[in-house]
Amino acid sequence: MAEKTLPFTKDQIKKLAKDHPTPFYIYHEKGIRETAKRLNSAFSWVPGKGFRNFFAVKACPNLYIMEMLMKEGFGMDCSSLPELKMASSVGVTGEGIMFTSNDTPAEEFKYAKEIEAIINLDDITHLNFLEQKARLPGLICFRYNPGPLREGNSIIGKPEEAKYGLTKDQLDSAYIKALSKGVARFGIHTMIASNELNPQYFVDTAKMLIEIAVKFSYMYSINVEFMNIGGGIGIPYKPEQKEVDLELVSEGIREAYSRFSARNVPMPRLFMECGRLITGPHGYLVSTVRHVAQKYRNYVGLDACMANLMRPALYGSYHHITVMGKEGQPRDHVYDVTGSLCENNDKFAISRELPLVEPNDVVAIHDAGAHGYAMGFQYNGKLRCAEFLLTEQGEFKMIRRAETISDYLSTFNFEGSRYSQKDQKP
Repeated sequence: MAEKTLPFTKDQIKKLAKDHPTPFYIYHEKGIRETAKRLNSAFSWVPGKGFRNFFAVKACPNLYIMEMLMKEGFGMDCSSLPELKMASSVGVTGEGIMFTSNDTPAEEFKYAKEIEAIINLDDITHLNFLEQKARLPGLICFRYNPGPLREGNSIIGKPEEAKYGLTKDQLDSAYIKALSKGVARFGIHTMIASNELNPQYFVDTAKMLIEIAVKFSYMYSINVEFMNIGGGIGIPYKPEQKEVDLELVSEGIREAYSRFSARNVPMPRLFMECGRLITGPHGYLVSTVRHVAQKYRNYVGLDACMANLMRPALYGSYHHITVMGKEGQPRDHVYDVTGSLCENNDKFAISRELPLVEPNDVVAIHDAGAHGYAMGFQYNGKLRCAEFLLTEQGEFKMIRRAETISDYLSTFNFEGSRYSQKDQKP
């Protein structure tokens, strides 16, 4: 099997772990910035600097990462009040924020309107709800779900079975109703696939929204200012997979835009909300082997568990594993790689071919920079781990400390606790 490379060495990790025990996450600043620049460059042809990626905060909700991407020209795609406040705190303001949520409470709509974020409505009834609770903004976007007209994929499911977005029949009514209520500016959004590696999928999505924008212009004199084709651009989790050719996606959408402009309709700006693409390949969960057990199967037990990275347990997802210092050795042993939760599906890999693994070996789990730390939880009282940024200067900067037992117990209102606040160690 082909081996993925790492931007750090075993010696560097051993040195870091002396003061900061594993598990922890490491994000590679150079890789993140280069990917951000590549995406911006691929779509620099959109007229009037009309391209913008709104980083999906849910993928990697860390203020340092968000600030880094803001400086690369990204907006922020938010889905909750804390994410909105995080975006504001790193200096992203106004229409640099896209607020896309579902089953949204009134206070979140109110705050989004207060900071003048772009509000992207997930349901036709939310228009009245927003009007009642916060009054309608001058700019409204609706999320479109094409249902059986398009196919989804294994992660996000079939569009017609998804809870997100307006149906084809609802879409016209929503825009007409918003127009009648005095809304003057409009956008359109869709998100119907996740971790998709077929570049044509995104070209077809752009074409779909273009046709809707043309229709609205001709039939209702509605000018769609922007179309957000969502995120969903996948990454090659397996070594044999190829990354999405962004330039090929760009050329396909550019050709669709040329036909758009030929129909004498104002050209909308092009938005995306890629998160996984930007940080996913450049994040690593680093862990130490505690035990190697031989039962009915061979098991490698790590000090990380699915509370640190739940994608393999949730989706059956593949994450490549490097046993650091043994990269050149043959993968001639087969193991299940597990964590310590009281759950039998707490596994990072099943029947994975690896070199001979021994206690105290250090492993790096690849492509964990998106939906890794963010999806963590505290079952069995597991504490959230630290996050580090490997800077462009080659230094490890802590960008989130490890959670302590005090943190874990701090929300209890229990006067009888004998717990000592002096015990701050994870």
